[in-house]
Amino acid sequence: MTAWLRRRWMLLAVTALAVVFPFTISVLIDGQGFGAVLTNEKGSALFLQGLVIEIIILALYAISYDLILGITGLLSFGHAMFFAVGAYTFGIVIKSFGFGLVGAIIAVVIAAILQALLFAVIVPRVKGIAYGLVTLGISSMFWIVIQSTDLQRYAGAEIGLQGVKAPAWWLDTTSHRFVFYLVALATLVVVYLVYTRLVDAPLGRVLVAVRENEERAEMLGYRTFWFKLVALVVASLTAAFAGVLHALHQSIITPNIAGLGFTVTALLIILIGGIGTLSGAIIGAAIYKLLQYYLNKWFPGVSDLLIGIAYIAVVLYLPYGIVGTWRAKALDMRRGRRRLLALVKRDT
Repeated sequence: MTAWLRRRWMLLAVTALAVVFPFTISVLIDGQGFGAVLTNEKGSALFLQGLVIEIIILALYAISYDLILGITGLLSFGHAMFFAVGAYTFGIVIKSFGFGLVGAIIAVVIAAILQALLFAVIVPRVKGIAYGLVTLGISSMFWIVIQSTDLQRYAGAEIGLQGVKAPAWWLDTTSHRFVFYLVALATLVVVYLVYTRLVDAPLGRVLVAVRENEERAEMLGYRTFWFKLVALVVASLTAAFAGVLHALHQSIITPNIAGLGFTVTALLIILIGGIGTLSGAIIGAAIYKLLQYYLNKWFPGVSDLLIGIAYIAVVLYLPYGIVGTWRAKALDMRRGRRRLLALVKRDT
Protein backbone atom coordinates (compact mmCIF):
# COMPACT_ATOMS: atom_id res chain seq x y z
CA MET A 1 0.00 0.00 0.00
CA THR A 2 2.84 2.38 0.88
CA ALA A 3 4.57 1.64 -2.41
CA TRP A 4 1.33 2.30 -4.31
CA LEU A 5 0.87 5.64 -2.55
CA ARG A 6 4.47 6.58 -3.34
CA ARG A 7 3.95 5.88 -7.03
CA ARG A 8 0.64 7.77 -7.15
CA TRP A 9 1.55 10.77 -4.99
CA MET A 10 1.17 13.18 -7.88
CA LEU A 11 -2.31 11.89 -8.73
CA LEU A 12 -3.37 12.08 -5.08
CA ALA A 13 -1.99 15.61 -4.73
CA VAL A 14 -3.75 16.87 -7.87
CA THR A 15 -7.02 15.21 -6.78
CA ALA A 16 -6.80 16.84 -3.35
CA LEU A 17 -6.12 20.23 -4.93
CA ALA A 18 -9.09 19.77 -7.27
CA VAL A 19 -11.37 19.01 -4.30
CA VAL A 20 -10.37 22.14 -2.36
CA PHE A 21 -10.21 24.33 -5.48
CA PRO A 22 -13.86 25.55 -5.36
CA PHE A 23 -13.56 26.41 -1.65
CA THR A 24 -10.36 28.35 -2.29
CA ILE A 25 -11.99 30.36 -5.07
CA SER A 26 -15.07 30.98 -2.94
CA VAL A 27 -12.98 32.36 -0.06
CA LEU A 28 -10.27 34.27 -1.92
CA ILE A 29 -12.20 35.63 -4.92
CA ASP A 30 -15.91 35.57 -4.06
CA GLY A 31 -15.48 36.29 -0.36
CA GLN A 32 -18.41 34.00 0.43
CA GLY A 33 -16.85 31.30 2.60
CA PHE A 34 -16.94 27.50 2.40
CA GLY A 35 -20.70 27.20 2.78
CA ALA A 36 -21.36 29.01 -0.51
CA VAL A 37 -19.91 26.08 -2.45
CA LEU A 38 -22.15 23.56 -0.72
CA THR A 39 -25.27 25.73 -1.11
CA ASN A 40 -24.58 26.40 -4.81
CA GLU A 41 -24.29 30.17 -4.48
CA LYS A 42 -23.59 32.13 -7.66
CA GLY A 43 -20.07 33.37 -8.17
CA SER A 44 -16.68 32.51 -9.62
CA ALA A 45 -16.53 29.24 -7.69
CA LEU A 46 -19.76 28.01 -9.29
CA PHE A 47 -18.63 29.04 -12.78
CA LEU A 48 -15.15 27.53 -12.45
CA GLN A 49 -16.62 24.27 -11.19
CA GLY A 50 -18.58 24.10 -14.44
CA LEU A 51 -15.44 24.81 -16.45
CA VAL A 52 -13.49 22.08 -14.65
CA ILE A 53 -16.36 19.63 -15.22
CA GLU A 54 -16.10 20.34 -18.96
CA ILE A 55 -12.35 19.71 -18.78
CA ILE A 56 -12.98 16.40 -17.01
CA ILE A 57 -15.49 15.32 -19.66
CA LEU A 58 -13.01 16.17 -22.42
CA ALA A 59 -10.26 14.34 -20.52
CA LEU A 60 -12.36 11.16 -20.27
CA TYR A 61 -13.15 11.38 -23.97
CA ALA A 62 -9.53 12.04 -24.94
CA ILE A 63 -8.05 9.29 -22.75
CA SER A 64 -10.36 6.78 -24.42
CA TYR A 65 -9.06 7.92 -27.81
CA ASP A 66 -5.48 7.69 -26.54
CA LEU A 67 -6.08 4.02 -25.71
CA ILE A 68 -7.22 3.40 -29.28
CA LEU A 69 -4.69 5.50 -31.17
CA GLY A 70 -1.77 6.05 -28.82
CA ILE A 71 -1.57 2.64 -27.16
CA THR A 72 -3.12 0.25 -29.72
CA GLY A 73 -2.31 2.15 -32.92
CA LEU A 74 -5.83 2.06 -34.40
CA LEU A 75 -6.40 5.21 -36.45
CA SER A 76 -10.09 5.96 -35.98
CA PHE A 77 -11.88 8.96 -37.47
CA GLY A 78 -15.18 7.94 -35.92
CA HIS A 79 -14.39 8.16 -32.22
CA ALA A 80 -16.90 10.97 -31.72
CA MET A 81 -19.62 8.37 -32.32
CA PHE A 82 -18.57 6.60 -29.09
CA PHE A 83 -19.16 9.81 -27.14
CA ALA A 84 -22.36 10.74 -28.96
CA VAL A 85 -23.97 7.30 -28.59
CA GLY A 86 -23.50 7.52 -24.82
CA ALA A 87 -24.97 11.01 -24.63
CA TYR A 88 -27.93 10.34 -26.94
CA THR A 89 -28.74 6.90 -25.51
CA PHE A 90 -28.79 8.25 -21.97
CA GLY A 91 -30.82 11.33 -22.93
CA ILE A 92 -33.38 9.41 -25.00
CA VAL A 93 -34.06 6.64 -22.49
CA ILE A 94 -34.37 9.18 -19.65
CA LYS A 95 -36.55 11.69 -21.46
CA SER A 96 -38.61 9.60 -23.87
CA PHE A 97 -38.88 6.26 -22.09
CA GLY A 98 -38.74 7.28 -18.44
CA PHE A 99 -35.86 5.04 -17.45
CA GLY A 100 -34.34 5.36 -14.01
CA LEU A 101 -30.63 5.73 -13.36
CA VAL A 102 -29.85 2.00 -13.29
CA GLY A 103 -31.86 1.27 -16.43
CA ALA A 104 -30.26 4.19 -18.27
CA ILE A 105 -26.73 3.06 -17.33
CA ILE A 106 -27.50 -0.49 -18.52
CA ALA A 107 -28.79 0.91 -21.81
CA VAL A 108 -25.61 2.98 -22.24
CA VAL A 109 -23.38 -0.03 -21.49
CA ILE A 110 -25.23 -2.18 -24.05
CA ALA A 111 -25.06 0.57 -26.69
CA ALA A 112 -21.34 1.11 -26.02
CA ILE A 113 -20.53 -2.59 -26.37
CA LEU A 114 -22.58 -2.90 -29.56
CA GLN A 115 -20.84 0.03 -31.24
CA ALA A 116 -17.44 -1.33 -30.20
CA LEU A 117 -18.38 -4.65 -31.84
CA LEU A 118 -19.45 -2.75 -34.95
CA PHE A 119 -16.05 -1.05 -35.18
CA ALA A 120 -14.29 -4.34 -34.40
CA VAL A 121 -15.98 -6.18 -37.28
CA ILE A 122 -13.90 -4.24 -39.81
CA VAL A 123 -10.59 -4.66 -37.90
CA PRO A 124 -9.55 -7.93 -39.65
CA ARG A 125 -10.46 -6.57 -43.08
CA VAL A 126 -8.77 -3.17 -43.28
CA LYS A 127 -5.85 -1.48 -41.53
CA GLY A 128 -4.19 1.90 -41.28
CA ILE A 129 -5.74 4.78 -43.17
CA ALA A 130 -8.34 2.44 -44.71
CA TYR A 131 -9.60 1.58 -41.22
CA GLY A 132 -9.79 5.28 -40.41
CA LEU A 133 -11.84 6.00 -43.52
CA VAL A 134 -14.28 3.18 -42.80
CA THR A 135 -14.77 4.38 -39.22
CA LEU A 136 -15.34 7.87 -40.59
CA GLY A 137 -18.03 6.46 -42.88
CA ILE A 138 -19.79 4.68 -40.00
CA SER A 139 -19.63 7.78 -37.82
CA SER A 140 -20.90 9.97 -40.66
CA MET A 141 -23.90 7.69 -41.15
CA PHE A 142 -24.70 7.98 -37.45
CA TRP A 143 -24.36 11.77 -37.69
CA ILE A 144 -26.86 11.83 -40.57
CA VAL A 145 -29.31 9.44 -38.91
CA ILE A 146 -29.33 11.32 -35.61
CA GLN A 147 -30.41 14.48 -37.49
CA SER A 148 -33.14 12.77 -39.52
CA THR A 149 -36.73 13.91 -39.14
CA ASP A 150 -37.78 10.32 -38.44
CA LEU A 151 -35.95 10.52 -35.10
CA GLN A 152 -36.90 14.11 -34.34
CA ARG A 153 -39.31 13.00 -31.63
CA TYR A 154 -36.48 11.28 -29.77
CA ALA A 155 -33.22 12.97 -30.80
CA GLY A 156 -34.44 16.44 -31.74
CA ALA A 157 -32.96 16.31 -35.28
CA GLU A 158 -30.75 19.31 -36.12
CA ILE A 159 -31.85 21.24 -33.03
CA GLY A 160 -30.64 18.56 -30.67
CA LEU A 161 -32.01 16.78 -27.63
CA GLN A 162 -33.14 19.21 -24.94
CA GLY A 163 -34.53 18.96 -21.44
CA VAL A 164 -32.70 15.89 -20.13
CA LYS A 165 -33.33 15.78 -16.38
CA ALA A 166 -30.96 14.17 -13.93
CA PRO A 167 -32.38 10.85 -12.65
CA ALA A 168 -30.83 11.42 -9.21
CA TRP A 169 -30.32 14.56 -7.10
CA TRP A 170 -26.55 14.07 -6.88
CA LEU A 171 -26.34 14.17 -10.69
CA ASP A 172 -28.11 17.52 -10.96
CA THR A 173 -25.39 19.94 -12.01
CA THR A 174 -27.74 22.93 -11.69
CA SER A 175 -28.78 22.63 -8.05
CA HIS A 176 -25.98 20.39 -6.71
CA ARG A 177 -22.97 21.35 -8.80
CA PHE A 178 -20.29 20.57 -6.22
CA VAL A 179 -21.64 17.04 -5.76
CA PHE A 180 -21.69 16.54 -9.53
CA TYR A 181 -18.17 18.00 -9.64
CA LEU A 182 -17.00 15.36 -7.17
CA VAL A 183 -18.74 12.59 -9.12
CA ALA A 184 -17.04 13.69 -12.36
CA LEU A 185 -13.66 14.01 -10.62
CA ALA A 186 -13.97 10.57 -9.02
CA THR A 187 -14.92 9.08 -12.39
CA LEU A 188 -11.80 10.53 -14.02
CA VAL A 189 -9.52 9.30 -11.22
CA VAL A 190 -10.96 5.78 -11.36
CA VAL A 191 -10.73 5.65 -15.16
CA TYR A 192 -7.13 6.87 -15.10
CA LEU A 193 -6.15 4.25 -12.52
CA VAL A 194 -7.87 1.50 -14.52
CA TYR A 195 -6.19 2.61 -17.73
CA THR A 196 -2.71 2.79 -16.21
CA ARG A 197 -3.21 -0.65 -14.66
CA LEU A 198 -4.42 -2.00 -18.01
CA VAL A 199 -1.45 -0.56 -19.91
CA ASP A 200 1.04 -1.89 -17.36
CA ALA A 201 -0.56 -5.35 -17.42
CA PRO A 202 0.32 -8.05 -20.01
CA LEU A 203 -2.77 -6.98 -21.99
CA GLY A 204 -1.34 -3.50 -22.36
CA ARG A 205 2.07 -4.83 -23.39
CA VAL A 206 0.39 -6.79 -26.19
CA LEU A 207 -1.53 -3.69 -27.28
CA VAL A 208 1.75 -1.78 -27.53
CA ALA A 209 3.22 -4.70 -29.50
CA VAL A 210 0.24 -4.51 -31.88
CA ARG A 211 0.93 -0.81 -32.38
CA GLU A 212 4.64 -1.35 -33.04
CA ASN A 213 4.49 -4.49 -35.20
CA GLU A 214 1.25 -6.45 -35.39
CA GLU A 215 2.68 -9.12 -37.71
CA ARG A 216 5.44 -9.95 -35.23
CA ALA A 217 2.91 -10.11 -32.38
CA GLU A 218 0.87 -12.60 -34.41
CA MET A 219 4.00 -14.65 -35.12
CA LEU A 220 4.54 -14.90 -31.36
CA GLY A 221 1.13 -16.52 -31.07
CA TYR A 222 -1.11 -13.64 -29.98
CA ARG A 223 -4.59 -13.40 -31.50
CA THR A 224 -4.34 -9.67 -31.97
CA PHE A 225 -7.97 -9.24 -33.00
CA TRP A 226 -9.22 -10.09 -29.51
CA PHE A 227 -6.80 -7.68 -27.88
CA LYS A 228 -7.95 -4.88 -30.19
CA LEU A 229 -11.56 -5.80 -29.44
CA VAL A 230 -10.93 -5.41 -25.71
CA ALA A 231 -9.34 -2.00 -26.32
CA LEU A 232 -12.32 -0.91 -28.42
CA VAL A 233 -14.82 -2.04 -25.80
CA VAL A 234 -12.97 -0.28 -22.95
CA ALA A 235 -12.57 2.91 -25.00
CA SER A 236 -16.21 2.81 -26.11
CA LEU A 237 -17.46 2.43 -22.53
CA THR A 238 -15.24 5.28 -21.34
CA ALA A 239 -16.26 7.66 -24.12
CA ALA A 240 -19.93 6.71 -23.68
CA PHE A 241 -19.86 7.58 -19.97
CA ALA A 242 -18.12 10.84 -20.83
CA GLY A 243 -21.10 11.43 -23.09
CA VAL A 244 -23.44 10.68 -20.16
CA LEU A 245 -21.72 13.33 -18.05
CA HIS A 246 -22.00 15.72 -21.00
CA ALA A 247 -25.74 15.02 -21.29
CA LEU A 248 -26.21 15.74 -17.59
CA HIS A 249 -24.05 18.86 -17.50
CA GLN A 250 -25.22 20.56 -20.69
CA SER A 251 -28.75 21.74 -21.30
CA ILE A 252 -28.76 20.39 -24.86
CA ILE A 253 -27.17 17.48 -26.78
CA THR A 254 -26.41 18.62 -30.32
CA PRO A 255 -25.34 16.57 -33.38
CA ASN A 256 -22.01 18.41 -33.34
CA ILE A 257 -20.65 15.92 -30.82
CA ALA A 258 -21.08 13.17 -33.42
CA GLY A 259 -19.21 14.93 -36.24
CA LEU A 260 -15.66 14.59 -37.52
CA GLY A 261 -14.72 17.87 -35.85
CA PHE A 262 -15.22 16.38 -32.41
CA THR A 263 -12.97 13.44 -33.24
CA VAL A 264 -10.34 15.95 -34.37
CA THR A 265 -10.76 17.64 -30.98
CA ALA A 266 -9.72 14.40 -29.23
CA LEU A 267 -6.76 14.09 -31.60
CA LEU A 268 -5.62 17.65 -30.88
CA ILE A 269 -5.93 17.11 -27.14
CA ILE A 270 -3.69 14.05 -27.10
CA LEU A 271 -1.26 15.75 -29.49
CA ILE A 272 -0.93 18.60 -27.01
CA GLY A 273 -0.54 16.30 -24.01
CA GLY A 274 1.39 13.48 -25.65
CA ILE A 275 0.12 10.50 -27.64
CA GLY A 276 0.25 7.22 -25.75
CA THR A 277 0.94 8.81 -22.35
CA LEU A 278 -2.61 8.70 -20.87
CA SER A 279 -1.82 11.51 -18.41
CA GLY A 280 -1.20 13.71 -21.45
CA ALA A 281 -4.89 13.42 -22.32
CA ILE A 282 -5.82 15.07 -19.02
CA ILE A 283 -3.24 17.84 -19.35
CA GLY A 284 -4.13 18.36 -23.01
CA ALA A 285 -7.84 18.60 -22.19
CA ALA A 286 -7.16 21.29 -19.59
CA ILE A 287 -4.97 23.32 -21.95
CA TYR A 288 -7.37 22.92 -24.87
CA LYS A 289 -10.45 24.00 -22.89
CA LEU A 290 -8.73 26.91 -21.16
CA LEU A 291 -7.27 28.16 -24.45
CA GLN A 292 -10.65 27.84 -26.14
CA TYR A 293 -12.51 29.68 -23.40
CA TYR A 294 -10.11 32.51 -22.66
CA LEU A 295 -9.09 33.20 -26.25
CA ASN A 296 -12.77 33.36 -27.21
CA LYS A 297 -13.32 35.73 -24.31
CA TRP A 298 -10.32 38.01 -24.90
CA PHE A 299 -9.93 37.81 -28.70
CA PRO A 300 -13.34 36.78 -30.08
CA GLY A 301 -12.54 37.74 -33.65
CA VAL A 302 -9.26 35.89 -34.03
CA SER A 303 -9.49 33.20 -31.35
CA ASP A 304 -9.51 30.30 -33.84
CA LEU A 305 -6.39 31.69 -35.53
CA LEU A 306 -4.59 31.98 -32.19
CA ILE A 307 -5.58 28.45 -31.20
CA GLY A 308 -4.23 27.21 -34.52
CA ILE A 309 -0.94 29.02 -33.91
CA ALA A 310 -0.73 27.43 -30.47
CA TYR A 311 -1.19 23.95 -32.00
CA ILE A 312 1.53 24.64 -34.58
CA ALA A 313 3.88 25.78 -31.80
CA VAL A 314 3.23 22.58 -29.84
CA VAL A 315 3.97 20.41 -32.88
CA LEU A 316 7.17 22.34 -33.68
CA TYR A 317 8.64 22.72 -30.21
CA LEU A 318 7.03 19.80 -28.33
CA PRO A 319 6.89 17.07 -30.99
CA TYR A 320 5.95 14.38 -28.45
CA GLY A 321 3.46 16.58 -26.62
CA ILE A 322 3.97 18.03 -23.16
CA VAL A 323 4.16 14.76 -21.22
CA GLY A 324 5.86 12.85 -24.03
CA THR A 325 8.60 15.48 -24.43
CA TRP A 326 9.10 15.63 -20.66
CA ARG A 327 9.57 11.86 -20.53
CA ALA A 328 11.94 11.94 -23.50
CA LYS A 329 14.06 14.62 -21.85
CA ALA A 330 13.83 13.22 -18.31
CA LEU A 331 16.82 10.90 -18.76
CA ASP A 332 19.02 13.73 -20.06
CA MET A 333 17.92 15.95 -17.18
CA ARG A 334 18.73 13.24 -14.61
CA ARG A 335 22.18 12.80 -16.16
CA GLY A 336 22.71 16.55 -16.05
CA ARG A 337 21.75 16.71 -12.38
CA ARG A 338 24.15 13.87 -11.54
CA ARG A 339 27.01 15.62 -13.38
CA LEU A 340 26.24 18.90 -11.63
CA LEU A 341 26.19 17.21 -8.21
CA ALA A 342 29.47 15.46 -9.01
CA LEU A 343 31.10 18.79 -9.93
CA VAL A 344 29.83 20.42 -6.75
CA LYS A 345 31.10 17.58 -4.57
CA ARG A 346 34.49 17.63 -6.31
CA ASP A 347 34.87 21.38 -5.80
CA THR A 348 33.96 21.11 -2.14
